[in-house]
Amino acid sequence: MHWLMPALTIAALALGAAPLQADPRADFTALVADFDAHEQARDPITAGRDGDLEALGQWPDGSPGAVEQRLEQERAFRDRLRAIDRDDLEASDQVSHRVLAYLLDSRLMLGRFQSQRIPFTNDSGFFSTPIRMATSTRPRSVAEAQAWIQRLNAIPDYLQGHLAWMEQGVATGFVQPESIVREVIDQVRAIAEAEPEHSELLAPMTRLPASLADDERHRLEQAALDAVAGRALPAYRQLLSFLEQDYLATPRQSLGIVKVPNGEAYYQALVHYHTTLQISPEEIHQRGLSEVKRIRAEMDAVIETTGFEGSFEAFLDYLRTDPRFYADTPEQLLMDASRIAKLADDAMPAFFRKLPRLPYGVRPVPDSMAPHYTTARYWPGNLEAGEAGGYMVNTYALDQRPLYELPALTLHEAVPGHHHQIALAQELEDVPEFRRRASITAFVEGWGLYAEFLGKDMGIYRTPYEHFGRLTYEMWRACRLVVDTGLHWYGWSREEAEACFLENSALAPHNIRTEVSRYIAWPGQALAYKSGELLIRALRQEAEATLGDRFDLRAFHDRLLDEGAMPLSAVEAKMRAWIREQNDTNESS
Repeated sequence: MHWLMPALTIAALALGAAPLQADPRADFTALVADFDAHEQARDPITAGRDGDLEALGQWPDGSPGAVEQRLEQERAFRDRLRAIDRDDLEASDQVSHRVLAYLLDSRLMLGRFQSQRIPFTNDSGFFSTPIRMATSTRPRSVAEAQAWIQRLNAIPDYLQGHLAWMEQGVATGFVQPESIVREVIDQVRAIAEAEPEHSELLAPMTRLPASLADDERHRLEQAALDAVAGRALPAYRQLLSFLEQDYLATPRQSLGIVKVPNGEAYYQALVHYHTTLQISPEEIHQRGLSEVKRIRAEMDAVIETTGFEGSFEAFLDYLRTDPRFYADTPEQLLMDASRIAKLADDAMPAFFRKLPRLPYGVRPVPDSMAPHYTTARYWPGNLEAGEAGGYMVNTYALDQRPLYELPALTLHEAVPGHHHQIALAQELEDVPEFRRRASITAFVEGWGLYAEFLGKDMGIYRTPYEHFGRLTYEMWRACRLVVDTGLHWYGWSREEAEACFLENSALAPHNIRTEVSRYIAWPGQALAYKSGELLIRALRQEAEATLGDRFDLRAFHDRLLDEGAMPLSAVEAKMRAWIREQNDTNESS
């Protein structure tokens, strides 16, 4: 009698009776399926890596029309999500509900500010995406090689979509400062003015399958060269001209984002987005000052163990200038990074039971990006696409890449840091796809900074100088809290921002300049590291104090990572529940 149900429902509603209730679990399952499809459609780079051959020939559509359409879809997703009570769901779906709520709320919050008007930072952005993809793309068939050629031919439309946003930014005064734009111009010029046959965009053509016939290989190589010469490079030259002539026509001199229209509200939104916390810029600034003071005391204690006689400033000068702390060649820097990476690999089973299947490699940052790029970064891989994770080491300006910082850097970017956490997330089972790919800065970077701290337990730091290097990196992240809020909330100058690093850490001057440029160009992101790391360390201390000799560090780490990235409030609730469970289990046994 199913045909009677609609009439019965209408009659019941007419009489004022409560409507029939939908199944929240079914509603959530449907919502997740729709959102995952939405994510796949908006990100052809990921879809291509997952085997979608059509997507493999496309770039993400960043044009204003496409962005507004996506935001409308995400508003509808958020409305559907808010209609589902999280407590009515199974435990795993409750986590998915929390993560999805954070993702949707964040996108819609930032969408109100049209943050797409600034689509680049000092060292990367839409303009460098094709270079990054060229570095990691390895065609395994003629069809995949042709898809890369299709991407090369599509570069003009891809760049134009972002250029349209920048034109709006220029018209509304929502732009990067002049100093940042000039750094980006150098990078765009390196791409635009390269000889076509030497363009980094041709890198995938050097990795064609060895089994290809010579005539087929030549045909593909020529088609790629034609696309670079006739389509891609002219589009980059047009972008270069726009940046030099239009974007800088009325340059922004102020460094703080609060000086752009509606800047104060925008910065507060960025603080919440990157930390996932309800916290004010003033509170973060004070937290940073407190951490700087604590770490500085630990640094002084390490200096004592070296026998160095002289002031703190003299010790920093010694570290920055003595040649023994620096590699002589790019190959030496890469080999040292590789050696430390293998030491960390060797120690991993003692600290984790669950290890990812995906390996990682140690690679140099591409030449066109290196001068303004950070010291290192992790580039995620994809097992199905045959791409290992990449610990990308910057070999530019070797006299600015001190070896005593390399252990902490390696632990952060490779294992047990980004590679371990991100590769594990990619391998999660029985969770929505968006959970495998969620990049929640406070969790991801908080874990990376905690991984540096964990290196003490792993025995990676073998000299006082390497211990000082770790503290320098921790000081670096503490100063970020002070500097990011200083620049964007209190109106600091570049000199004031650089002083925190110069006076309290052994970071090389070039790195400091590059890093401060990054904080100017990417407001709020630098606040995530310490926010996440402080919580993880506090949770570990709480677990150790509660469980005593029953505390299992491997179990703690595995539980922390076993559901992927999530907002810090969810991490805190999850790990406190785990501590209670462990305590109850131990007491009853």
